[in-house]
Amino acid sequence: MNFLKNILSTVIGLFVFLIIIFVGFIFIALIFGSGDDSKQVSVKSNSVIELNLEEVTNDYAGKFLYEDFSFLNEEKTNGLSDIINAIDAAKTDDKIKGISILNNTSLIGMAQSKALRDKLEDFKKSGKFVVAYANSFTQKEYYLNSVADTIYLNPVGEMDFKGLSSEVMFYKDFQEKTGVKMEVIRHGKYKSAVEPYLANEMSEANREQTTALLNSIWNSVAKDISKSRKISVERLNEIANGLLARTPEMAKAEKLVDKVAYEDEYHNGIRKALKVKKEEDYNTVDIIDYAHNVATSSKSSGDGTIAIIYAQGMILTGEGDVNIVGEGSMRRSLQEARKDKNVKAIVLRIDSPGGSALTSDLIWREIELTKKVKPVVVSMGNLAASGGYYIACNASKIYAEETTITGSIGVFGTLPNITKLTNNIGIHTEQVKTHQNAAGYSIFTPLDDNTKNTIQESVENIYNVFVTRVATGRKMKFEQVDAIAQGRVWTGADALKIGLVDKIGGMDDAIKAAAEMVKLKKYKTKNYPEYEKDFASLFGGMPFMQSKESFIKEEVGEENYQMIEQIRRMSAQKGMQALMPFEINIK
Repeated sequence: MNFLKNILSTVIGLFVFLIIIFVGFIFIALIFGSGDDSKQVSVKSNSVIELNLEEVTNDYAGKFLYEDFSFLNEEKTNGLSDIINAIDAAKTDDKIKGISILNNTSLIGMAQSKALRDKLEDFKKSGKFVVAYANSFTQKEYYLNSVADTIYLNPVGEMDFKGLSSEVMFYKDFQEKTGVKMEVIRHGKYKSAVEPYLANEMSEANREQTTALLNSIWNSVAKDISKSRKISVERLNEIANGLLARTPEMAKAEKLVDKVAYEDEYHNGIRKALKVKKEEDYNTVDIIDYAHNVATSSKSSGDGTIAIIYAQGMILTGEGDVNIVGEGSMRRSLQEARKDKNVKAIVLRIDSPGGSALTSDLIWREIELTKKVKPVVVSMGNLAASGGYYIACNASKIYAEETTITGSIGVFGTLPNITKLTNNIGIHTEQVKTHQNAAGYSIFTPLDDNTKNTIQESVENIYNVFVTRVATGRKMKFEQVDAIAQGRVWTGADALKIGLVDKIGGMDDAIKAAAEMVKLKKYKTKNYPEYEKDFASLFGGMPFMQSKESFIKEEVGEENYQMIEQIRRMSAQKGMQALMPFEINIK
């Protein structure tokens, strides 16, 4: 009895200890967090912005509403949209003399890099400088850095400039060996999201679309580099084919970089531009700190508001978050913007590979209702594919970057089946039922033709609805959409040619178009969604409550974690999916 009492008291003690720690974190957040809005970084005269993008992943960093802990409510300012707004403000800020891109590493995608690059190009028009230094350049980082007036590369560094590729993993043999099989029902010959479960090699249809996609993206990238570096696209292709820029000196000889030098020499170059002595430090400010200053100090004004609603991540049921397009937050945001008399137009910023077909349709319906009251303009980021395009297709106008991955109009369903595995280890299953279809689908029995036909019927129905939605929204015939659908993905440049988007441009262009539709010359913007958080979500950031995702990532590394995530996402999908072929990983 005493033993049980000791165990019980220990458990209670641990519980009380965790509660005390939790309350302690709350008070710390209250004491130190509540002053964030007033605690601004001082920007000194003759300063240089350091473009550090390590903390930047999404367009929108998010607003978070904790119902029971209002002092924890916050709007983060480290989204790419905040960075772009900060650069725009710096253009006319007399204290800012230039921007330094120093050993930049980021997780932003190609379309995001394009938007940021365009803003840096615009910044240079003010007469202020943009300079870049790297110990080594990846292709994606070089694409962004190539906008700089002067590009430095370390003497023993490397230059990656060889064109684009994509590598796809196939799991058919893996399924045969393990006895774990994914039953696939799909519509669309290009719906390659499920192809790895059906074959051991890439289909011709998938190879065709992937090749076209890579070539289109490369052409856009090469065109921008060509303009900035004054090198012909033809020569850039020759450099890539022959690996003619693989060393710093070769890169300089081909004019891809300006100076082969060490970092201290780079800083001396900036000192010279600022007229600061070599032995003195020059003034710098981190881009995120500067973005926070701009976000908390600048006040937009105008005759009305343009609502910007961000849809980023997979489309799933539930509330959603900065990395998940949730039914709850999306529908609530559209309803609030629709009912707000000060909001005159809406820009829907999409960066999503799709997901749940049902949730996509529910969001589509909300857009349909909103469009009757005020215009909805879509701005596509890195991708707006499958379900991501579903929620875009009925917009008043659609903008995309040339490198935006879009389309993928198709539907599939996947059902895990472990019949072979259970049989191999001596487990057998039998069913008893009152009616022919009473048991439904079971992972312990083979998929029978009747069930498969029923699911296929559902897939075909959703596909027809999807194509009809696109045809109506884009003012095209069903047959026209069907011909460019079938699950095929397109770049924004090609999507423009076939009528899936209206114009090539970034979010600034979409906002201006929305303002023009409602004849607003001066306007302010308001960001949505505001994600509602409950008590349990507070534990996610606690050190003693490290998520299993963070733990796995730390143990196996980022690349291996992404592979595990791919398998997990496919296994966890429920219902029909309007999802792009996520295995496209451009290198």
